[in-house]
Amino acid sequence: MSDHLSVPDLGPAPGTGTAQARERLLACAGAGLLRHAVDPEYGGAGDGFHELVAAHEALGRRSRDPGLLLAVNAHLWGSVFALQKFGSAGQRAAWIPKLLDGRAIGGHAITEPQAGSDVQGLAATAVEDGDGYRLNGHKRFITNAPLADLLVVYARLGEGGPLSAFLVQADDPGAGFRDGPVVQGCATASMGDVVLEDCRLPKTRLLGREGAGATMIQLALELERAFVFAGLLGVMEWQLEHVTAHVRLRPSGDGRLADVQAVAHRVAAMKLRLDTARLWIERCAALCEAGRRITLASAQTKLYASEAFLDNSLDAVHLLGAAGLQGELPALVQDALAGRLLSGSSEIQKNIIAALLGLGGRR
Repeated sequence: MSDHLSVPDLGPAPGTGTAQARERLLACAGAGLLRHAVDPEYGGAGDGFHELVAAHEALGRRSRDPGLLLAVNAHLWGSVFALQKFGSAGQRAAWIPKLLDGRAIGGHAITEPQAGSDVQGLAATAVEDGDGYRLNGHKRFITNAPLADLLVVYARLGEGGPLSAFLVQADDPGAGFRDGPVVQGCATASMGDVVLEDCRLPKTRLLGREGAGATMIQLALELERAFVFAGLLGVMEWQLEHVTAHVRLRPSGDGRLADVQAVAHRVAAMKLRLDTARLWIERCAALCEAGRRITLASAQTKLYASEAFLDNSLDAVHLLGAAGLQGELPALVQDALAGRLLSGSSEIQKNIIAALLGLGGRR
């Protein structure tokens, strides 16, 4: 574990709300947690993905706040890494330093009410308008939307046209970054709607080239799927230690609860899931540092880690008995349920894996 890293000792989230979400994100920025694997030219640490994973794991252990971890990941993969990969020199210089040091909060807006994350069903449009673009559409369940200064918004070039990406600021006329709807899992991450009503942007707000949006979404989601559970390794480690200490001390018959084989086996399964999830995430880090694609590995990682977090959360509650229904553990079950859905559900990950094996297809 990486407790020696500079990580703010935030403790469990005191509650929900955009003000608290902003404060905790700014604490992460102040500790340098957003700089890993980013080019030093723009204020990044110039290190690699292994350092990023270690920092996120330490943050997860200390905060035990999956909502904060989700917000950090949306900020990084949705805006920072999108700008680093596809932004012009001017766009990178204007935004990346601010996003790293907390002067700006970012994310990306993909999901829509009628389509979810199905890229083929996205309907927001961008129409050329003189020397710029005019955007219209409605995005939903956008992490960081209520407190974002900048979002990478994906829209079609005309009705049914190819997807493109645009840099939309909170103060752009016609752009509404709104709070809600409220969700139960990862509740400390502020989610909201993005409503675009004749939002006019100059040509300099196009990110990357026209029509490259689908490729950009795929790369952003691959990174998010690969590393969104890095912080949750720290949460899972805390769960395991909490449960292990309990069963070692809890009397059961003439011995301890830990002496019951069924209990010991359940704890052993928690340890195996934790370490296997870590191996998958570290594999993705190694692939990224080698400059290799992570399409398959990221889907495998997201599928395994999300199911492992849910299983460990349920086991933790079960092994603590009535005490498991108090404090942080029940909320973590809700967060784990949400984890099976974010960045694409477990079924979507299985579809990706099957497709890459030459299997599947709609029926």
